Amino acid sequence: MILTIIVRIVHMWQATRNDKGQFLLEIAEVQGGYFTAKQALKSGYSYRLQHYHKSKGHWHEVDRGVFRLANYPDSPYEDLIRWSLWGRNREDIPQAVVSHESALVVHELSDVMPGKIYLTIPPLFRKKMSPGCVIYRSIIRPEDIEKRAGFLVTKPLKTIIDVAEGNLSLEQLEKAVRDAFNKGLLNINDIARAQMSNAARGKLRIVMDSIKKNPLF
Repeated sequence: MILTIIVRIVHMWQATRNDKGQFLLEIAEVQGGYFTAKQALKSGYSYRLQHYHKSKGHWHEVDRGVFRLANYPDSPYEDLIRWSLWGRNREDIPQAVVSHESALVVHELSDVMPGKIYLTIPPLFRKKMSPGCVIYRSIIRPEDIEKRAGFLVTKPLKTIIDVAEGNLSLEQLEKAVRDAFNKGLLNINDIARAQMSNAARGKLRIVMDSIKKNPLF
């Protein structure tokens, strides 16, 4: 904790020496210490200055066009932020949305611990993703997306439907639904009114029957 405070104080002191440093720090603060080359450019750092800070070790280039402030405190969603930033388009607009099992983790629904990162990207997305990512290609409605610090994630109802469409076990699906009910994130009517495939509807019908028989959440 003390180390975290010290590191942040150092970065703040460095940033206050110029306006562009302060502007970039404000961006990085809400993205777990990460930022894109285009965000740095908008903050006033030319590509030449970016190379300078990278060569001096002030910034770590974690992927092409994605940096992290040196020694910045760890974030619980490091990988989600990194790949979300990497997945931005040429206009620096987010394209990748954290979804499926990874979204369950973000919302703390069920106790799944996926070994890979689940992302949904637009059908025409062309960047090559890491083998550590599971990719779904689809257009997600804006109303089904929630903004977090440094990344976008599907909302609980959309997440439940997505995993019901996939290969998540009925046991984990039921746990996810129960957790969502307990947290007040969903209710029975939300699921009943939602659009989904017949396969997902069938799984959720089994889950809801089980919950009705054993309503102790």
